[in-house]
Amino acid sequence: MADQETVAAAVEPVVAALGLDLYDVEATGPHRARTVRVTVDRAGGVDLDTIAAASQALSTVLDADPAVQRACPGPYTLEVTSPGLERRLRTPTHFQRAVGSTVSVKTRADGAGLRRRGVLVAADDDGIEVEFDTGPERLGYDAVSQARTVFEWGAPAKPGRRRARQVASR
Repeated sequence: MADQETVAAAVEPVVAALGLDLYDVEATGPHRARTVRVTVDRAGGVDLDTIAAASQALSTVLDADPAVQRACPGPYTLEVTSPGLERRLRTPTHFQRAVGSTVSVKTRADGAGLRRRGVLVAADDDGIEVEFDTGPERLGYDAVSQARTVFEWGAPAKPGRRRARQVASR
């Protein structure tokens, strides 16, 4: 986690100067094959030109920052990306931004966790409230092992509409 905090501290001012929000930072993999993933966003989303400009600016800063070199020694691959439509939710801020969205939540439990889908109703510093089919449920962040937003592809087809079209086309 210290690697990610060090990288986040180094990239935050650069990302802000580009008019972007730092959504997340991950530093994963062994020292010889480390991947540093910086996720950026802004109102209205980001395009490929913005990602390319951020990647170029961040690469220069990360290569020159001694604190980053100590935290992530050796070679690394820099990935700059947007959070996408189905966003991973890890921090209270991520959850707070996603209030009103449909989410998939995997809870920690003895053995295998339980994955459920519902609408994120509220989020604060202590946890979240999700409206599941079974009703609202309050979950502390420590009870959530994974969460992400779910993109829904428009309204489902009305029952019987497909069958009616098949009959009419005969």
